[in-house]
Order: sequence, then C-alpha cells, then structure tokens
Amino acid sequence: MNILTISGSQRAASLNTMLLRALPACAPDGMSFTQLDYSALGLYNQDLEASFPEVATQLKAQIRAADAVIISTPEYNRSIPAPLKNLIDWTSRPYGDSAWAGKPVYVIGATGGAIGTALAQADLRKVLLYLDARVAGQPEVYLSGAMQKFGEDGALTDDATREHLKAALAAFAAFVGK
Repeated sequence: MNILTISGSQRAASLNTMLLRALPACAPDGMSFTQLDYSALGLYNQDLEASFPEVATQLKAQIRAADAVIISTPEYNRSIPAPLKNLIDWTSRPYGDSAWAGKPVYVIGATGGAIGTALAQADLRKVLLYLDARVAGQPEVYLSGAMQKFGEDGALTDDATREHLKAALAAFAAFVGK
C-alpha cells in the first residue's frame, strides 16, 4: 500500500512533518510512504487553468498514483494553512478533473497547543468531503503538546503516541482496503 503524505506546514522544523516521518516505524507490514513536496507551487488563479502549470499537473499525478493520502495539518488561526489549501485548490482543478475524487484520505495533526489541530482538521475534512475524497473518520489523531513528544533530532520519543499511531495506521489500512 503506497501512501502519499502531505505536511500542511512547510517549516523546516515542522511538528507535522515530524509526525509524518514517524509513521513508517508505526505502520503495518506492506505500507510504504512518500512525502509530497509542493513548495514550488504558485498561487491558484483560475485564469491559469487554460495553460495548466506543469508543477500542478505533476502533483495531481502523484496524488492519483498513491493508494491513499495522509495529511498532517497544523492549525493556523483556527483553520488550515494557506499553502495546503492552495495545493488542494490546484489539484482539484479544472472542474471535473479532481485528483481527490474517490481517494482515501486520513487527516491528522500535531501542535504545541492544547486542542490538537481539531478545528483545522474539521475544516480540512469539510473541503476534502466536498471534493468527494473518502475521508477516514476514526481513530482521530490530535497530537497536542507535540514539542514534548519529539527529540531534538525530530524522532518520536513518546510511547503512548507511538502506540496510538500503530492502531490508527492499522485502522486506516483496513479503511483503504474496503
């Protein structure tokens, strides 16, 4: 099972990228991961759809080629980061040619704050459901206080989080297999 991972944060020391990097060690056998780099994507502008940017075409192809997608989003001002929304806008266009339709997607998130990206995840699920993605609902992964759960090298150090991720990835594998 080939899983494409997307970090909603483009920061070098992103907690969400660290969370995604922890997944392979928690995954069931047969699950592999590739992280999507969308840093070269320009701002969405419908006027540009007539000569669709090659970078957006390549990103759509990567989403389509994956068996499933896991998105780890931070929460910026109670919603999803603009670069993540921009990626979704480009890869769902032009109308009728969305890379998200029917794609199994799991939304997770990490933050140093107390509510564990709950509001951002709700917003992201709403957008993905509108695009007809198959969004897994359970188990939820809201990693609050995340700065204390990773070492200086970015590796996951919290055993309870590791066990939760193992159960979550097993459930997501079953969801994708349905």
